[in-house]
Amino acid sequence: MVTKTNNNSSQKKESLLTPRFYTTDFKEMSELDVSSNVDEIEAIVKEFRIDYNRDHFIRDKEFTQGWNSFDNSTCDIFIEFLERSCTAEFSGFLLYKEISRNLKKQNPLLAEGFSFMSRDEARHAGFLNKAMSDFNVSLDLGFLTKNRRYTFFAPKFIFYATYLSEKIGYWRYITIYRHLEKNPNFCVYPIFRFFESWCQDENRHGDFFAAILKSQKPLLNTYESRLLCKFFLLSVFVTMYLNDIQRKDFYSTIGLERKQFDIHVIRKTNQSVGTVFPVILDTDHIEFVPLLDRCAEAHQALIGIEKEENRRAVQFLQKIPQYVKMASNLLHLYLLPVINTKYVWTEKI
Repeated sequence: MVTKTNNNSSQKKESLLTPRFYTTDFKEMSELDVSSNVDEIEAIVKEFRIDYNRDHFIRDKEFTQGWNSFDNSTCDIFIEFLERSCTAEFSGFLLYKEISRNLKKQNPLLAEGFSFMSRDEARHAGFLNKAMSDFNVSLDLGFLTKNRRYTFFAPKFIFYATYLSEKIGYWRYITIYRHLEKNPNFCVYPIFRFFESWCQDENRHGDFFAAILKSQKPLLNTYESRLLCKFFLLSVFVTMYLNDIQRKDFYSTIGLERKQFDIHVIRKTNQSVGTVFPVILDTDHIEFVPLLDRCAEAHQALIGIEKEENRRAVQFLQKIPQYVKMASNLLHLYLLPVINTKYVWTEKI
């Protein structure tokens, strides 16, 4: 729920690409045996305790200036960016908090790690929500907590998906930060100055999930795990690609070319997870980017159909060819050859 300062409010329509809220099987997660990689997990939790960014997310005087110089279009671009980012961070906060609460008695080490991650996500969400107030809007986090639908994910799916989301978040934030560091004239809003330390939180969170995955050998050394790693890599990359096409104006505002940015982030994330996953995608394959573009074309066509004032039955019939096109290209992407990483912890013991 986005609330304007004049007390008018509106609820954004959800789509397949909207940031979601998740729940899982807490009992199964509490019974995880992480003893095979406990030293690495303990080392990461020790880093969490230090709380490197405790004093980082503090608004300075640069935020106090007015933003009336932004035209309505630019304001809308930043509000949408802040809203989606805040929702995603708050979703992580709620999930990690619930996992921590349910693991406290049976698995205190993991509970502590998830508690620290929920702390970080809450800090991020609060900082983003405060930034929204610069544009005279705010996100009703209490409303989101009570009224959003929760999607159930089995623990292993949570590990794959959140590991990838944290790692891709790192590469998105650090890429934007480094670009604006070299091109300060495009740093039109001060929140971007905080991205260097912000992305380190994302990176540590990803490392925590990587350590858990490495403690669960069946999640990395079976034929099923290879298929799942491939599936989640493709899901995360396609979701970002389709989302960002609708937000090309945001990237142009900060001096980035959307497609170039996405391909860079995809390749860097893919390379990073090769230190954990048994397989990664061949993002340099001649068909990889063209297939992403065809998926994007189908998705844009679906959005266009939604905007037409036709009856639902007519819209449904119009959508069928685009759904077929989307499914066909996604399947083609999934069937492209993969790159085997062959890291030691993927070997059967």
